[in-house]
Amino acid sequence: MRKYRTQGSAKGLSGNRQSYLDCGKQKLKSAEQVFGMRTNITRTQTPEERELSKKQYELSELEAELAQSELDLATLQAELHTFESRYTAIVGVCYAELDEIEAQISEAEARLKPKDIKIQEQAAKARAQAQESAQAAGIAQKLKTAKFEPSESLKKFYREVAKHIHPDLAIDEKERARRQQLMADANRAYEEGDEAKLRAILAEWENSPESVEGEGTAAELVRIIRKIAQVEERLHVIETGIDQLEESDLFQLKTKVEIAENKGQDLLVEMASRVKAEIASANEHLAGLSGRRVHI
Repeated sequence: MRKYRTQGSAKGLSGNRQSYLDCGKQKLKSAEQVFGMRTNITRTQTPEERELSKKQYELSELEAELAQSELDLATLQAELHTFESRYTAIVGVCYAELDEIEAQISEAEARLKPKDIKIQEQAAKARAQAQESAQAAGIAQKLKTAKFEPSESLKKFYREVAKHIHPDLAIDEKERARRQQLMADANRAYEEGDEAKLRAILAEWENSPESVEGEGTAAELVRIIRKIAQVEERLHVIETGIDQLEESDLFQLKTKVEIAENKGQDLLVEMASRVKAEIASANEHLAGLSGRRVHI
């Protein structure tokens, strides 16, 4: 007859199973403790990694300084371009008219003394000056003469473009050429007050393959060090450029005009009035030459 297990035998089996489960749980708990301790261990940076972190921070600070310096230079250049157009439209056109009359005077005197080589040369120079003045006045009349006043939003986007795209952050000549073109576009957009164009330039760069950096601590450290040197050199160039612009005759005149405007005086209109007086005198001189005889 087949014997079946009793309830007592079944109970004994259940006790052994529970013991095995308890043992397994204890081992799992021990493993979790061990692995948990391991996951809390922080890897110590290598000397190269620590140096890289320092240089990355240094570069970040220099990039922000460079972006602001580029903005300062671009703003000054735009202000001078606008002022030059304004000056030419008010005063320059008067000088162009005066140069034309003086060229006619020189040519009239040359006709009176056709064998006088010195007078002939003077007439040729006067005509060249008149043509140059007329060309400058014609160009200025096509340009805007309103005061350049960039918005804070425009400045912000220009700084972002300069910070990310500046040519001195390039690691090879091909990348530098691309960055130079984008910065030229950014400078033009900034001077024209085209914020949408600046946004588009920045978006184009951020989505380009050139914006992806390489890998490897040692290689990255070398790239960062070279970028720092390039940025420092560019900062020096910008500082020199700003100094030269502020020492220029155009900047000095712009400053005088702005000081006069704060006092309610229009210095450019006054200058134009004086040139117009010279024009009247030159016209009288030219009229007097028309009745003179030729000397052979």
